[in-house]
Amino acid sequence: MGYWDDKKVLVTGGAGFLGGFLVERLKKSGAKPGNITIADIGDYDLRKNEDCVRAVKGQDVVIHLAARVGGIGLNREIPGTLFYENAIMGIQLIESARLAGVKKFVALGTICAYPKFTPVPFKEQDLWTGYPEETNAPYGLAKKMLLVQSQAYRQQYGFNSIYLLPVNLYGPRDNFDPRSSHVIPALIRKFADAKEQGSKTVEVWGTGKASREFLFVEDAAEGICLAAERYDGPEPVNLGAGFEITIKELSETISRLMGFKGQIVWNTSKPDGQPRRMLDVSRAEKLFGFRARTKFEEGLRKTIDWYIAHRREIP
Repeated sequence: MGYWDDKKVLVTGGAGFLGGFLVERLKKSGAKPGNITIADIGDYDLRKNEDCVRAVKGQDVVIHLAARVGGIGLNREIPGTLFYENAIMGIQLIESARLAGVKKFVALGTICAYPKFTPVPFKEQDLWTGYPEETNAPYGLAKKMLLVQSQAYRQQYGFNSIYLLPVNLYGPRDNFDPRSSHVIPALIRKFADAKEQGSKTVEVWGTGKASREFLFVEDAAEGICLAAERYDGPEPVNLGAGFEITIKELSETISRLMGFKGQIVWNTSKPDGQPRRMLDVSRAEKLFGFRARTKFEEGLRKTIDWYIAHRREIP
């Protein structure tokens, strides 16, 4: 019998970007569709304790993906909201899961939890060596509290909660809303708009010198499933692809793949965010056999193709 064959599993945020791919992966791994519950904002408001209690009732495994997220713009606009909503959802859900006798809790953190000047590649043991980058610190710290809670609950109650730290995700079905999207979908939309409008320039925030690491969403779903199946430890584990690319290189690559012939203009009055981001991914491979498989340009092409095909359906 496979791990998921008899498990009842709750996926919070299961109708979202990562959640949709994770649910598909769970089914491929043996989870019965009738045993998968999706807790999404339409049916469960996880900011309310009673909805957390209702969501976890009768579940064997809880995978907590639900989060209020956005790019630098949204993090600067509503930092208090991002702190409160992410903290309260996780804190209430873990406590409700413990009281309900859930056997395994998988908490998803964020690379934003790392200190601003973390040595590259980021190792899990460096998580507490400094304060996060200021523009996304409230969000990053709210998610980091779930690691503290997971470890404290394991120590006091023997509650099996694990904590994963994914890098920025990208892929088909991402959020392409200019107000709240992350850098890859934001750039894809900008270049598509510029081509359609015949614009000769595309403006990109910052200097282009900051670096980022990106994990294809299907790879992330695989990593989460493997961790749920095979890992039961207290230590946080990075989920990434183990490479970095500057925002300048990223912008130029997307421009080339989309056939944009104009110029990229850098708005240096806008922040770069954290200077560099790249994870040490050795712990995930060692502990539960995860290694990202999708080559970056291949993933970008799939993401661009999906957006172009669905562009008219996206607000």
